[in-house]
Amino acid sequence: MKLSVKSLTMGLDFHGEVEGKRQHYYVLSSARQYFVMSVSRSKRDAGNFNLVGRSAADKLYRRLRGQRGLTAKLVFERSRNKRLVPSHLAALNILYVLVATGLASIDMRHKTKEIFFNVRA
Repeated sequence: MKLSVKSLTMGLDFHGEVEGKRQHYYVLSSARQYFVMSVSRSKRDAGNFNLVGRSAADKLYRRLRGQRGLTAKLVFERSRNKRLVPSHLAALNILYVLVATGLASIDMRHKTKEIFFNVRA
């Protein structure tokens, strides 16, 4: 897929913000994909962005509906389609998209290094 800055930023819709353990994430979308943009808390003017396909987020939501206590590691390990979820980072970004769109939430009861997610039914 060939990317250009003009096509990436044109007509983006803002979906929400997600507060992670180390970074703050903003989720925007175009017609075909979500953009998970992160801003570092510790480094000034530093950030990153990752792309998540809408179809990947939709398929994973349908598969995970109603499940509680999910981590990115569990989602990656349980994924049947490694093209849909190729890494732990891809699983984490899809989970952040689900939180920003209101389809999941972060479970704040756990005080461990991992982030736990609850996907709405």
